[in-house]
Amino acid sequence: MPFTLAPDADGILPDRMIAAMADAGLILPEYPFVESQIQPASLDLRLGSIAYRVRASFLPGPNSTVAERIDELKLHEIDLSDGAVLETNCVYIVPLIESLALPPNIFAAANPKSSTGRLDVFTRVIADGTRRFDVIGAGYHGPLYAEISPKTFPVLLREGSRLSQVRFRVGDAVLDTEALEELHAQEPLVDSDTADLNNGLALSVDLSGENASGFVGYRAKRHTGVVDIDRRGGYSVNEFWEPISARKDGTLILDPGEFYILASKEAVQVPPDYAAEMVPFDPLVGEFRVHYAGFFDPGFGHDGAGGKGSRAVLEVRSREVPFILEHGQIVGRLVYERMLDRPDALYGQRIGSNYQGQSLKLSKHFKV
Repeated sequence: MPFTLAPDADGILPDRMIAAMADAGLILPEYPFVESQIQPASLDLRLGSIAYRVRASFLPGPNSTVAERIDELKLHEIDLSDGAVLETNCVYIVPLIESLALPPNIFAAANPKSSTGRLDVFTRVIADGTRRFDVIGAGYHGPLYAEISPKTFPVLLREGSRLSQVRFRVGDAVLDTEALEELHAQEPLVDSDTADLNNGLALSVDLSGENASGFVGYRAKRHTGVVDIDRRGGYSVNEFWEPISARKDGTLILDPGEFYILASKEAVQVPPDYAAEMVPFDPLVGEFRVHYAGFFDPGFGHDGAGGKGSRAVLEVRSREVPFILEHGQIVGRLVYERMLDRPDALYGQRIGSNYQGQSLKLSKHFKV
């Protein structure tokens, strides 16, 4: 089936257009999509049957393929057909079940899924001939690969597991400050009278404990058991996490090498005709990194989709030195983009969601 867009099309492709792309042969899965794989504004990517343990992370560059670099760097192969454990601080490359044959006007960007980020599984998508992770240029024809490096917990993966998702875009639909202010005036994007909308919606960290019964976050334990990436609600929180109580002075000291789950002070929403993405935090204003699982689908936190405002969950690490976070300190920005059309189902409507209406919340793998 042919797939065409208007010459002036500008925005992120919604769910039904992603399905149409597959019907037209622009997305080429080795076997059919599974239920819930197509999200309101993205497509989940599935792992193939083999993982390659490699010496180091890499980018292929413009004159090389990922397969060629794997041959140079691989240490051994791991069969994922029946599941296998990937160990912490090792680097693995896994060919994905989905490949692409994009037309010259559509490009793509990938990001870890929310549950992947909350497990501190460092995941990026690589394409042949690229100089950047998670970016697939317009007109790309070829395979996709996932680079995977668990940082905190060893994880059990298998063929078909979904760690990453990809969005398809045409044109430039990012809202500038003026357009974002207009949207916020029509439909408040955050529950704050003093929203900072300069180059995106600023999000700050909540260290008050008021929204989570006196707790401000979780710190991951070391030397834990394995987490099965496809198992929901199967693990006790106490076996993997230490809850962090609020301090009277509203601060939290981040220790180097530790992994934290925190939440935003603001409850945010994404209107149905828009999508959002968390952009990297400016490293000049703090010695810490927020590992974003950065896609926010249309309807996230939206009253019409059952959200009524949702906190953004933050995956945080300090860098080389301890760093003090303070309540209300800005830690990231949400950039909003227009959808090319409204999705058939908003976030959480078709299959439900573990994270709609969330406050401070761990990944779906842990018992509530």
